[in-house]
Amino acid sequence: MLSRPRGLKILVISLAGIGDTLIATPLFRELRLNFPEAQIEALVFWNGARELLSGNPHLDRVIQRNLVEVGPVGAVRFLLGLRREAYDITVNTHPQSRIHYRLAAWLIGARVRVSHEYDHHSVLDRQLITHSIPQDYGVHSIENNSRLLPLMGAEARSVEKGFELVLNAGEKTWASEFVAQAGLRDSRWIGLHAGSGTTKNLRFKRWPLRNHAGLIARMLAADPQLRVVLFGGPDEEAENRELLSQARSPRVLAARSPSVRHAAALLGLCPVFVSVDNLMMHLAAAMKVPTQILIESPTYGLTLAPYQRPFILVPNPVAHGRNLDFYRYDGGPIRGTPQALVQCMESVTVDAVYEALTMSMKPCGNTSVARIG
Repeated sequence: MLSRPRGLKILVISLAGIGDTLIATPLFRELRLNFPEAQIEALVFWNGARELLSGNPHLDRVIQRNLVEVGPVGAVRFLLGLRREAYDITVNTHPQSRIHYRLAAWLIGARVRVSHEYDHHSVLDRQLITHSIPQDYGVHSIENNSRLLPLMGAEARSVEKGFELVLNAGEKTWASEFVAQAGLRDSRWIGLHAGSGTTKNLRFKRWPLRNHAGLIARMLAADPQLRVVLFGGPDEEAENRELLSQARSPRVLAARSPSVRHAAALLGLCPVFVSVDNLMMHLAAAMKVPTQILIESPTYGLTLAPYQRPFILVPNPVAHGRNLDFYRYDGGPIRGTPQALVQCMESVTVDAVYEALTMSMKPCGNTSVARIG
């Protein structure tokens, strides 16, 4: 498709969630293998996404800009400024379903603009994007990204298909020191994350806080040696304070990590981790947490399961089997009233998650709980 691989400039647009940027890291690796002499850059929205890409060996530059904070005029001015970079290719990664992301590519103005076709694909999309393929709900977002490669005259070449997260010595040292100072090194402990994304109405995919508190109380009572570490950033600080207050136990502590990368380093030492589908779930998969327990939410699907990792899915009785009725990549929020979505997450009981945890922590010969992934 393109006649000058040497001097090629490629911009990967990943303006959705921080977890979606982590999902894009295998694509960076594939682009570098296909275009070793190219200038490959990434455009991200969140500062946390920029942090995750620090040290990525396949990127020459990471550009971060919160386009909401600068307002519509500032966003357009910024994107038109990127037009002067004269990119040959822009790639919109999966999932970025809102048309605003394709409008961003059009404003940047690369000759080849690659994206997926989402549920609400229209004539306007065909004006904004030059090359596209339909997305596939039946495969992971990493695979959806890989399927864009032929549109650029490239192919999947990497033997390694998983996430790429390069942590530095300082981040690993912080995690080791946290484990040592908290007395976790020779203890049984589990990590727990009570949060989710905060855009649109994604807060409604959170498992109720009282259920988290009930689970913690039950686990502590059942195992006098067990410790519980609460993960989370600023968006979960209030929730973690409440859980600490309710637990009133020195065996429950919060991991106040300096950055998302430090949290990832700590996950690399975590034996068991519990969450819904969110950034922390992807980080746990990237760091190869041995036992990962996933509480099913309405947004769960094959596109964002823990990639190439075993995990235990705790089914959601309301959403299970019909997640696409609740959430599709069409630019919209989770479908349903706030009350209905709260009830949906309440349908996952403390008993169900407790059973998954206790089964996962038994000797390996026990296979009562299926591992899937």
